[in-house]
This record gives sequence, C-alpha cells and structure tokens, in this order.
Amino acid sequence: MKNALISVTDKTGIADFTGFLIQQGYRIYSTGGTARLLREAGLAVTDIADLTGFPEIMDGRVKTLHPKVFGGILANRDVSAHVAEADKHGIPLFDMVVVNLYAFAETVSRKDVTLAEAIEQIDIGGVTLIRAAAKNHKHVAVVTSPAQYAAIRGEIERNGALSNETRYRLAVQAFATSAAYDAQIHNFFWQRAPEFEALPERLVLPLEKIADLRYGENPHQQAALYRHLLGGAGGVLSAKQLHGKALSYNNYMDADAAFQIVRGFRQPAAVIIKHANPCGVAVARTLPEAYARALSTDRQSAFGGIVGVNRELDADTARQIADIFTEVVIAPAFSEAALEILRQKKNLRLLECPAISEPILPEMEVRHLTGGLLLQDKDLRPDDDTKFDIVSRRKPTDQEWKDLLFGWRVVRWVKSNAIVYAKNEQTVGIGAGQMSRVDASILAVEKARRAGLELNGSVVASDAFFPFPDGVEAAAEAGATAVIQPGGSIRDNEVIEAADRAGLAMVFTHVRHFRH
Repeated sequence: MKNALISVTDKTGIADFTGFLIQQGYRIYSTGGTARLLREAGLAVTDIADLTGFPEIMDGRVKTLHPKVFGGILANRDVSAHVAEADKHGIPLFDMVVVNLYAFAETVSRKDVTLAEAIEQIDIGGVTLIRAAAKNHKHVAVVTSPAQYAAIRGEIERNGALSNETRYRLAVQAFATSAAYDAQIHNFFWQRAPEFEALPERLVLPLEKIADLRYGENPHQQAALYRHLLGGAGGVLSAKQLHGKALSYNNYMDADAAFQIVRGFRQPAAVIIKHANPCGVAVARTLPEAYARALSTDRQSAFGGIVGVNRELDADTARQIADIFTEVVIAPAFSEAALEILRQKKNLRLLECPAISEPILPEMEVRHLTGGLLLQDKDLRPDDDTKFDIVSRRKPTDQEWKDLLFGWRVVRWVKSNAIVYAKNEQTVGIGAGQMSRVDASILAVEKARRAGLELNGSVVASDAFFPFPDGVEAAAEAGATAVIQPGGSIRDNEVIEAADRAGLAMVFTHVRHFRH
C-alpha cells in the first residue's frame, strides 16, 4: 500500500484530491483540521497521533515533528538499511506529502496585526515536511499547492504513477515555496526591528509570478510579471483591468510612471506617458480641462501613450481620450458613461486603481545590475519635507510659486538630465534624458515651440543644479521668469548672479531628483 501525508491550511479541493488518492490505493495520514474535514467528507483517515503514539500538543504547535513521520519521508528506499530500520520501528514509508503553509502573508498584511498574531502564523512543521519531502524527491512527491492537484491526478491516471521528472519539478517548486515563506517572515521581522531604516545585510525578496508576458521591452526578450508576496503600497499590480487585451512589459512600465505622477497631486490631474517619461502633465479645476491641457503639451508624442488621472474618469474626459490612439488608461475609478465610451476601443486597456487616491508611503526601489542589484529609498520626499530657499533678489509671485511647485513635482519623474517648463500648472515643454542640461533645456523649448505654447511667463524646474550660468541664461532667453533647482554647484554664485541680471526669481530646494 502507498502512503500519503496530508496537512493543509488552504483546503481548496483537498477532499476530492484525497478521494482520488484513496481510489489509487493510498492510505491517508493527516492532522487536526484537515483530518476532520476529510472524515466529514466520508474519507478514511489515520491520525498522525495514532502513528506516533503521541498527541498533538501545545495548541497544535507540535504534531508532525516525530521520527515516525520524518523517518517515513526521509528514508532512502535504495539503501536497504534505511528500509530495514523503518520496518523495525513500524514506520510507514510515505510516497506523497501534501502540505501548504499557514497564511503568514495574509495575516501580516492587516494593518492592525500584532507581533503575537504574526508569530502564531509561522509554520514550523509544514516547512519541515516540505523540505524533507523535497530532499527525498526521488522517492516522495511533495505537493504544495491546490493548483498542482489536477496535473498530478492526470499523470497518475495516465501512467499509474508520477515520473522522476515530475517529482523533481515538484521539489523545485517546494523549495521555492519554503524559501519565499521564510523571506516573508524575515521581511516582517526586519520591518519591526530598531535598525529597520538601515539597509539589511542580506536582502531577501519574496516574489511570485503573476503572469508570463508575450515578450519584454523587445520581441526577442522573454518576460514575466511578479508581485511582492508581502504586498506593500498598492500600485499598478493592485489595479483591476476592466477592458482590453493583456498589458505588455512596456505597458506596465509606462502605467507605473503614470501612477507615480498623478498620485502626487491633490487637484484634478492628468498625465500622458511615453517611454516612461511624461510628455504632458497638468492640473485644473476639472478633469476634462486637466487632460486637455496635458495633451496640448505634446500632441505628437501622446499618440500611443498611456494616460493617468487622479479622479474618477468621466464621460467628457473619456471622449477626449477616445479621439487619439491610446494604449492604457489608469484611474482610481471609471464612470459607467466613461466605460461605455472607452470600451468601443477594442484594444484599449482600462485599469481601475483606487491606490492612486491613497496616501503615499515610503517604498524601496530595486535596480538590477549584472551579477547583483542596487537598493535605495524611492524618491518620494514630500514638499513639506523640503526647504525652499529664495536665493535671488526677486521673490516669486504667487502664480510663479504655484508653477514652481508644480514643475518640481513633475521633474522628479523625468529621466535625467531633466528640464521642465511649466505655466499655469501645466507642462509647456519637457526635455528628458539628455547628456547635457543645456541640451535638455533646448529640447524643452523646441518642443514648446512646436506645440505652439507660450513660454513667456513660464517657470523652469531642473532635476539637478545648473553647473554653469548658461542654463539659466537660456531659460531667460526663452521667456521663463522663475527657476527652481537643487543648488549645490561650485558656481552657484555665478548662476544666481545670472538670474538676477535677467530678473528671474530663483529657488533652491537642496534636494536632487536624478532619475536614471
């Protein structure tokens, strides 16, 4: 007779799967709640306590940790001494172990979770069973998810048993399960440690594949989408897709950029993203007006772009979006009228993402390198944590202040070197990703002129300091009247003098917004 040990937290489909195993000649050993459920389903089960001769103790903290359990899992059937020892001690040899773990991540995702509650969701016996069975996969099939039941059942029905290759694949998945589980626990404890603000000596990232993508940035590249098992701040991955075909790798990148920008504004805001850069951003009294102004920044680049808004998308805004080819729209909500309009576009992806309206919390950002990665705090510093110093003789007007703060919020999301011209809380020219800050400014001015937008009376935001006066002189020549920048150049005095000669107001932030 074959033997299977079954002890699961997620009991989805377990009664049917166990019934199938019994039909295939398996004797079932089980524990606690799993055993009760199987008996209620009319299935024959042997309690682990009957095997070990020792009851479950300490509120179930100890139930499977016994030689009669682990001897039956770890015995190497190719070693006669192992088999003889098992026989001598009355240890059944297990052919299959079906285990899934306590819902640790689900428990600690609650904002009010206590340390004591989290500790009780740390699975000990389950992880040990999984690792033992995976180690001895040559003889034992380890099943760690209800998603595996159908394939296992199908193979046994076809072939009478699982192949060596299948047991090996199940072991690989099992080790990934235990590793991810331990990573979740580590991260939870680390986030509560006194040294949490420091970067950890060992970084563990528990990730789970959500989907395989058609391809990556280019068709010859493979790609897949993963999510953090510990959740965290809601973003694009928390969005619900209401319409359209599956998102591509580039769609996800651009949708995330749109999400990051619009959630930083309290007023109705709209952004249009192309290749992870904003090609137009605006705020206004109404969402239709904000979108129209964002679009006017660069209508040419907006073709095939991604739109993000921070209010429920209404019918008037939807009609404007429908007039131009758009890949994705991300919003905290959609009105029924807006959905009716946009669903006429067969391939337009619509993402409902309430997290846009949620408070911005600190996050960590990972960038991969060949052979390793970089880890840093995400650049999410709020304006009220920034020291704005007026360094010019002239102070900004009230409208210039509004535009300077608007430009400063936008420029942090533009690839460096970055220059943003803004007027009346609308981008009028954006220069992104240039090797020279002057070139970025020239590009921003040229794009504004192509769009027919007025630069006189605009302001300039720079992601990093102006190393020479020429950048400020170019801004003044284009019609700008105020500049916001980090400062910190050895030529700051020369740059300030250039601003004063041109009659510009200049504000230092003492914060840089490089974005590579």
